[in-house]
Amino acid sequence: MRAEERDPTAPVTVVGIGADGWDGLSPAARRAVEEADVLRGSARQLGLVPDGVPAERVPWPSPLGPALADLPEAHPGRRVVVLASGDPMLSGVGASLVRMHGPAAVRVVPHPSSVSLACARLGWAVEETAVVTVVGRALELVTPHVTPGRRLLVLGSDGGTPAGVAALCARLGYGASRVTALAQLGGPAEHVLTGTAAGWPHGVVDPLVVTAVEAVADPGTVPLPTVPGLPDDAFEDDGQLTKREVRAVTLARLAPLPGQLLWDVGAGAGSIGIEWMRAHPSCRAVAVESHPDRAARIARNAARLGVPGLAVVRGRAPEALADLPAPDAVFVGGGATTPELLETCWAALPPGGRLVANAVTVESEAVLAGWFARVGGDLVRLAVQRAQPVGSYTGWKAAMPVTILSVVR
Repeated sequence: MRAEERDPTAPVTVVGIGADGWDGLSPAARRAVEEADVLRGSARQLGLVPDGVPAERVPWPSPLGPALADLPEAHPGRRVVVLASGDPMLSGVGASLVRMHGPAAVRVVPHPSSVSLACARLGWAVEETAVVTVVGRALELVTPHVTPGRRLLVLGSDGGTPAGVAALCARLGYGASRVTALAQLGGPAEHVLTGTAAGWPHGVVDPLVVTAVEAVADPGTVPLPTVPGLPDDAFEDDGQLTKREVRAVTLARLAPLPGQLLWDVGAGAGSIGIEWMRAHPSCRAVAVESHPDRAARIARNAARLGVPGLAVVRGRAPEALADLPAPDAVFVGGGATTPELLETCWAALPPGGRLVANAVTVESEAVLAGWFARVGGDLVRLAVQRAQPVGSYTGWKAAMPVTILSVVR
């Protein structure tokens, strides 16, 4: 077909290709590549296509993002095929193109993913295996998934990932975990490296690698669940910390949902935003804190507890809220008496958004009572007592009561 006869609005075709190269492609995938006018991909991927395929081969530049954004207009009147590793929709270029240009602009011909191949080699059920991608992301994203008996696969961008995952597991108290590096899956050079997290014997390995972990806790390790209410000592703090029992109730009222955004205003140690993000990998949060030491502490807590994507904004509310993306929920842990603070948070919420504010002083409690009279919702007071030694006996020591206003807009 001549170029002038081709539909300029035809979608870009994305073909998944594995380490087995041309031999592993389905008939439909081969046909798409053979009929292409232009092939786009990495130099390695383009090298997997036989010399007899006549298409022009154009390797990706660095950085890749602008080339993906311009792709539909970069080769007018020509049939474009993009080569991608494995399943293009699993942390791949296919998903990126669909996000940029919409599903109608992209046709995907998938190949078995590295996840499917790894599970096949290990004998793991795919639906029972956690998958974490750290391609271009922080390795600490693995942290919430490392719990006793958990099986997970980590997708990395280079050959240092297995050693990094092993070291992370050891730091978390899971040094006995079995770590497996599966390289060049499906290809003639496929090979497997094994070891424990604490005794991982391999350095940098083949960059086409998937890291598998069977998590085993060391003696004395206390697992950290993703449900609200982590132990207080899981956080570094200077005393400005929403305590465990109050935190669990507060998060239940905030109701974390996948993909939603929280404003944690006056974040202190960042515990509310951190636990919000631990509830689901797609949950997002912004911690607003005016004290520089506390802001730095929030970032450290977030990284250590597996949510390095928590955004920390240094500034004083409500002024610091002006340019933030619209939230789905807002938590005000202190400062309810600050003029216009609650009004600004309330106005930022969409219908169905949740506002939760805590108070420990009479003055801030009066503000919450006024808001309760005005907008409704729930107003509760929590009083927590902890057992402590009293001489040779045990007695109860009361913490300051906390009043919680929670309301849906």
